[in-house]
Amino acid sequence: MAGEIPDLSRARLEELQLQRLRDTLRHAHDHVPHYRRAFADAGVTPDDLLALDDLARFPFTAKADLRANYPFGMFAVPREEVARIHASSGTTGKPTVVGYTQADLDTWSEVMARSIRAAGGRPGDLVHVSYGYGLFTGGLGAHYGAERLGCTVVPVSGGMTQRQVQLIVDFRPRVIMVTPSYFLAILDEMDAQGVDPRSTSLEVGIFGAEPWTDEMRRAVEERSGIRAVDIYGLSEVMGPGVSQEAGETQDGLHVWEDHFLPEIIDPVTREVLPDGEKGELVFTSLTKQAMPVVRYRTRDLTRLLPGTAYPAFRRMEKVTGRTDDMMIVRGVNIFPTQIEEQILTVEGLAPHYLCVLSRPGNLDELTVRVESATETYDDSLGRLLAQRVKHRVGVTVRVEVVGPHALERSLGKAKRISDER
Repeated sequence: MAGEIPDLSRARLEELQLQRLRDTLRHAHDHVPHYRRAFADAGVTPDDLLALDDLARFPFTAKADLRANYPFGMFAVPREEVARIHASSGTTGKPTVVGYTQADLDTWSEVMARSIRAAGGRPGDLVHVSYGYGLFTGGLGAHYGAERLGCTVVPVSGGMTQRQVQLIVDFRPRVIMVTPSYFLAILDEMDAQGVDPRSTSLEVGIFGAEPWTDEMRRAVEERSGIRAVDIYGLSEVMGPGVSQEAGETQDGLHVWEDHFLPEIIDPVTREVLPDGEKGELVFTSLTKQAMPVVRYRTRDLTRLLPGTAYPAFRRMEKVTGRTDDMMIVRGVNIFPTQIEEQILTVEGLAPHYLCVLSRPGNLDELTVRVESATETYDDSLGRLLAQRVKHRVGVTVRVEVVGPHALERSLGKAKRISDER
């Protein structure tokens, strides 16, 4: 059955992982010059992998490696055998390009179908897809996964928020797939149109593409009446569908380890950390043909925990931030999600905010611009938020409370940091 979660024992899963990992390392070594050089520089060959722990001897892959081999240098099959190409936006340099054979697309559709089923989706559901379509993997990944599960797909993409609300009201979808920040914009538009968010047909929201907190989950569920669950993925490894939170437990994301092998490393020493310790998430693909990746450094911070809803598959804790969006303010490490957690504790503030880093003198300063939930507000809201950030996060911030809708809305991944230094 499409989207069925495999019923495997942990021991059987690890046997399968070892077999597929050997095949992946051989495939990457034999067909991708970058990996042949990288393995040689590290003094290893695919034959050195005798157990899963031996993967720690192999080199990491970073985004810089993908950009250095732009556009098709990381492909392990002839370009003519690549059925589809996706790419990052390339805002910080050349885009990272990823390719898929038809077999890769079938695998991707299957793990996405598995993810939607785990979230609570079922064949026959109407699924409203508000992830962006195009080179971004979110929209098409969700689309083909929902179709594979047997759902009816409404491929809205992002933007045209008024129309999004109209289609939700008129078509009556049960499931929405969207970034959490854009779902907030949809809820705001519902309010503007006089539509009670709790009155719609929506029951399940599958939110991904950006970090979001459990406090945000509770606020969204209270406001909309849906069950909000997390999905994780990244184009370099496959796209959305690498791991999924089960709707029945909502306690972290089960990694589909028959296709993606996770590790947690110390981002500074690069040593592999045991399950339960927080660090940087690293993935090795186990079944990709067009573009296998070996020990790809995601920069996402999380930890691995035992499986619950699906015991064979370990869970990754909700991603709380990235090593490359960490702000260091006067020696204190801060992530935007920590600010978000405190905003959601202040009644009268809306969860739309921007962290602005500046350096008016010799020291960095952090200003939090946050929207009021109503047109009438006073400075006490800002003072209360600043006090809570100081007490809970340990850093002094300036808070500017602005009116509703004063901050630009994100139609895709939310930008939470502005560096004006």
